[in-house]
Amino acid sequence: MKITYELIKSNQSVNTYIRKADESLKALGYTEHSFAHVTKVAMVASEILLALGYDEQEAELAKVAGYLHDIGNVVNRIDHAQSGAIMAFRILDKMGVDEEDIATIITAIGNHDESTAFPVNPVAAALILADKTDVRYSRVRNQDFSSFDIHDRVNYSVKESGVQVRKGECIELNLTIDTTECSVANYFEIFLNRMILCKKAAEKLGHAFRLIINGQQLM
Repeated sequence: MKITYELIKSNQSVNTYIRKADESLKALGYTEHSFAHVTKVAMVASEILLALGYDEQEAELAKVAGYLHDIGNVVNRIDHAQSGAIMAFRILDKMGVDEEDIATIITAIGNHDESTAFPVNPVAAALILADKTDVRYSRVRNQDFSSFDIHDRVNYSVKESGVQVRKGECIELNLTIDTTECSVANYFEIFLNRMILCKKAAEKLGHAFRLIINGQQLM
C-alpha cells in the first residue's frame, strides 16, 4: 500500500508515541516537541520538495517522515533518531506499506539529529531543513523568565520565522529576533551546527542556504 500523511496522522499508536515522547522531553526541560512541532515539520518538508519540483509522492513521504521523526524520544533523547527509525519501520511494515517507501522514510528519520545527521536523499534533506528551522517563541514551555537558560532565551526571542524556497537560487530562513532578549551571537552559539546542517541539506537539493536575521543576511 501507499502511505499517506492522513493515514499516519490518524494512527492512534503514532499519536500516543508523540504525546508520551513530548512528556519525557518536558520532564527533561526541552522545548515543545509535540503535535505543533511535528505537524509544522511535516508541512514544511513537503512544501520544500513541492516548491523544488519534486513529485507529490516524494513530498508525501517527506510529510510522513516529518510527522514521525521524533517518536524515538519516547525511548530516550540520546540516539532518538535511530530509535525512531526502528519504531517507524515496525509501524509502517505492520501497515503493509511499500518497502521502497518505508526505506525512504526511515532513512530520513534516522538521519535528522545533529549528532549523526546527513542529507542522504531528498526526503532526508527536506526533513532536516524543516526540523532545524522550527525556531519560535511558542516552543518555550518555561514561563519564568528569570530562570530561562540560553536555549529558552534564544527560542523565545524569535518572534517570527519562515522558510522560503527561491527555486534555482536558495532556501531561505528568515527570522525576526528581539535582540533585547537574545543577541544574534547567542543564536549562532546555540544553532550554528544546525545552520551548517541546513546548508548541507540545501546543497543536497541543489540550492544554497541563506539565513536572514532582522533583515540582514548572515549566511
